[in-house]
Amino acid sequence: MVLTSSPVVPRTVMRGGTRGVGVCRAQPVTPAVSPQSFQGSHGRAYLFNSVVNVGCGPAEQRLLLTGLHSVADIFCQSCKTTLGWKYEQAFESSQKYKEGKFIIEMSHMVKENGWD
Repeated sequence: MVLTSSPVVPRTVMRGGTRGVGVCRAQPVTPAVSPQSFQGSHGRAYLFNSVVNVGCGPAEQRLLLTGLHSVADIFCQSCKTTLGWKYEQAFESSQKYKEGKFIIEMSHMVKENGWD
């Protein structure tokens, strides 16, 4: 499942500068979102309301730090790198705000200008 068919690759601005997918440098999120900081499977991650140029795998139940969720892995439409996941369903009432939102893990992203 492709979450957008937009051929435009928007610029992604997060803390520390513009970032793209480590393999192909595609930009998976729009600059209009204000990401929230989270802990992903591989370190720092951000929660976004929407993403672009990203595909979505099948949903599965996972026990995460905040409880049981139904999530689907998301991947770069260009290079197929797994970027994070989409929250399909949260089973805890305090986590319902995550439903339909996306986690992007920074371990899969690089600064576009190549500086560390």
